[in-house]
Amino acid sequence: MENYNNKWDASYIEYAGASAYTKLFRSVFTWMALALAATGLTASYVANYLTMHPDMFSSGLFFGLCIAELALVILLSARIHKMSFATAGIMFAIYSVLNGATMSVLFLVYTMESIATTFFVTAGTFGVMALIGSTTKMDLSKFSSLFTMALIGLIIASLVNLFWANSYLYWGITYIGVLLFVGLTAWDVQKIKNMLQIYGTEENDVTQKVALMGSLSLYLDFVNLFIYLLRILGSRRD
Repeated sequence: MENYNNKWDASYIEYAGASAYTKLFRSVFTWMALALAATGLTASYVANYLTMHPDMFSSGLFFGLCIAELALVILLSARIHKMSFATAGIMFAIYSVLNGATMSVLFLVYTMESIATTFFVTAGTFGVMALIGSTTKMDLSKFSSLFTMALIGLIIASLVNLFWANSYLYWGITYIGVLLFVGLTAWDVQKIKNMLQIYGTEENDVTQKVALMGSLSLYLDFVNLFIYLLRILGSRRD
């Protein structure tokens, strides 16, 4: 009888752990989708406001918002282990709104039709790579050094081209950016899956923060992939 109870307890623990993992993994994509919705709605609202009040969004305000969102995401990434899950969630929400405010300029540069088309292309590409990342047996972590170096190189090249404004470098950065964030999407999904399989045996403050950080990573992958694809697919306003 005791052996039977032990087996039942072990089966229940295994089932509870699998259930917690499934919920946490699903939460990663739910939180990412909510953050993207907040970003999109904010960008649309701010763009409409700027159409009627073009002088309200000065270059100083724009760069101030960029600095604020950069500082916020760095703080969230560095200090999340010392925050409560609620605090981290609020910071993520604020970041997605700030990002929407800065991305509103895209609505002023590109047509709504091309933005919508690019969004669906991005969503489809992201979905395929997320599926690959969650199902492949290949260990994508072996490409981590390559991804990291490519990301650093992309950031440096982008900063240089802000001053140089070379069209060849611009398009090189664009196509490399697409390839990089396509790969990062699969890698991040696999990394999140592996982390939740290790730590996500139950839902608590710690595991929810792990899932939240995963959703932030995927959110950034999606947004950057969208921006680089928009450079290629977007039609500029007259």
